Amino acid sequence: MTPKEISVVGVPLDYGADRRGVDMGPSAIRYAGLHEKLRQAGHVVNDLGNLAVPVPESRTPRDPHAKYMDEIVKVNRVLARTIEKVSREGQFPLVLGGDHAIAMGTIAGILRVRPKIGLLWFDAHGDFNTEKTSPSGNVHGMPAAVAAGRSQSDLAIPFKGHFLDESKIVYVGVRTLDREEARALRESRTTVFSMHEVDRYGMREVMARAMDLVTDGTDGVHLSFDIDALDPLYAPGSGTPFNGGLTDREAHLALELLAEGDILTSMEMVEVNPILDERNRTGCLAANLIASALGHRII
Repeated sequence: MTPKEISVVGVPLDYGADRRGVDMGPSAIRYAGLHEKLRQAGHVVNDLGNLAVPVPESRTPRDPHAKYMDEIVKVNRVLARTIEKVSREGQFPLVLGGDHAIAMGTIAGILRVRPKIGLLWFDAHGDFNTEKTSPSGNVHGMPAAVAAGRSQSDLAIPFKGHFLDESKIVYVGVRTLDREEARALRESRTTVFSMHEVDRYGMREVMARAMDLVTDGTDGVHLSFDIDALDPLYAPGSGTPFNGGLTDREAHLALELLAEGDILTSMEMVEVNPILDERNRTGCLAANLIASALGHRII
């Protein structure tokens, strides 16, 4: 992988889900030796610190269909400006969450610089609900749909009318979807490699197909990685665990293949929850996965 100047941005956002704790995710990943792993891979690392995010206890959710929407939009507008600046300066944005609602800010900022971005979305879930279909009102289940221009709410404000091309959104590892969300994905132009495809074809073949899709006609590739893409056996520190996920080696292989292809132009790692973890096991796994995606090698 070509050496990069990486700008790390922490976003301790804890508004998008019902279970608390992901606001400590950025610290857990950093503590696991992230910076040193990236430097060993030949990169320059600049840590921009964490964005300021008020704790949920100081706020009251107003809309039950999109909880804490105002607060999430405010943080994502700041995040979008930060990512836009980093990208325009030629640096590689690496965002540490926080819950997956931060993806709206990350992607909005990237689109201002790379309007034809391809998106790889590793997740147990589709995150393709909107405020009209979500059974919970939890915004961390909506960012992919918002980024594709499907929301009519204020969640779309950071995008300034510029959204992803759905045909360039590719999922890997999906294994649980809400009913309306599944229908929306079937009717969309996205590509979903569920765990069925991973089991049937193997990770190498799935990644070959996925990489072809996200690089065809695009001006970069963003990787959005939810740690619950892995089975909870390997990543217990996640607020929304679901059995039957990726093994740690399947995940590493997928990201090592991305590094070999040298196609990534930005990345985020989200939903690490230290409160639910075992001695920072999931934080360490997240740091190692980031390192794999950015070219860290065994030998």
